[in-house]
Amino acid sequence: MANSRILMVDDEVDLELLVRQRFRRRIRKGEFEFLFAHNGVEALETLENNPDIRLVLSDINMPEMDGLTLLSQLESANPEICAVIISAYGDMANIRTAMNRGAFDFVTKPIDFNDLQITIEKTLAHIEMIQQALASRDRLVSLKQELAVAKNVQESVLPAVPPPSEYYDLYAQMTPAREIGGDFYDYFRLDDHRLGLVIADVSGKGVPAALFTMVTRALLKSAARNHESPAYCLSEVNELLSQENDACMFVTLFYGVLDLRDGRLQFSNGGHNPPRIVRGGNGAIEAVPQTGNLALGIVPGHEFNQDEVQLDIGDALFFYTDGITEACNTTDDEFGEDRLDVQLGEKRHSAMGDLVDVVVKAVEDFAIGMEQFDDMTCLALRWNAVKPADAAPGTH
Repeated sequence: MANSRILMVDDEVDLELLVRQRFRRRIRKGEFEFLFAHNGVEALETLENNPDIRLVLSDINMPEMDGLTLLSQLESANPEICAVIISAYGDMANIRTAMNRGAFDFVTKPIDFNDLQITIEKTLAHIEMIQQALASRDRLVSLKQELAVAKNVQESVLPAVPPPSEYYDLYAQMTPAREIGGDFYDYFRLDDHRLGLVIADVSGKGVPAALFTMVTRALLKSAARNHESPAYCLSEVNELLSQENDACMFVTLFYGVLDLRDGRLQFSNGGHNPPRIVRGGNGAIEAVPQTGNLALGIVPGHEFNQDEVQLDIGDALFFYTDGITEACNTTDDEFGEDRLDVQLGEKRHSAMGDLVDVVVKAVEDFAIGMEQFDDMTCLALRWNAVKPADAAPGTH
């Protein structure tokens, strides 16, 4: 992020000289510009006079106004600001309080300036990604693109098909009910052995829904890169989607993190249809437990819960949107979860691509003669073996 203005808040008089010395090259190049305040009161005045500041580095123990009090007032001053707390190891209780109040990260004293530089760069990258996503969200209602352009946007949200692997089998498919829809799926590598899995359904259809999917995907991937907890990721995305949501849009979303070493799936479900576990051993079909969460974008401050399930080698996960189970036939009957489970059980030994195709065809045959009003989206993954280096698709 070029020309980044950073406010450092600390009552140590020598710190300003040290920072300017250690970052002199970045300052000369115009990459960093540091402003300094000696307490929270001065910091708020500086922020008021410099509304383009997005990163605040703050000590905790300061006169007049301490760092925790400053942190509680930053959101009202500018909700787009990210704060990094600087304090000593012996102050871990206050550091924990700061993180609970919304601090993005912390650096310990005495300051390791190499660590500080890495933290600054990571935080600025996070800020830039959030700003890009929020800029897309702010344009959501006003943009009136041609359907062809909107369709390209929709398709760009979906990841490429991963290369074949003997260690896992993964396949996904989306069939929009109209030219463009509001469903999306995603999968992305978090590290050498953890794989993020997402399926979501945005309220509405058309251009606004397609753009909302792009915003939601960007926000979730940003959160997933910075937080291990699926529940925390959904909480962060929910807060951002809920801000100034004049279009009153929302999204049901399931986000899971599969550890390819041991088959453990940690997940949080934001009001979405529960995925299915297809047991490879006895053929049992199990619904992934609900986590009691609301859809995202409706209620700011909602506390998201998470849970975990254990896969055995050969077990499969089947994610879907309600266009599958709520598809209606000519007598107004729905396809339903029971019919879905029958298809999954009968084809449990099939390749994941074949399994998805069979389910979609079964829904289409069931609903023949009836126009459908919802997208049909499926993602299927079978965990076959343990070899982390080869077990995750590339980053998308």
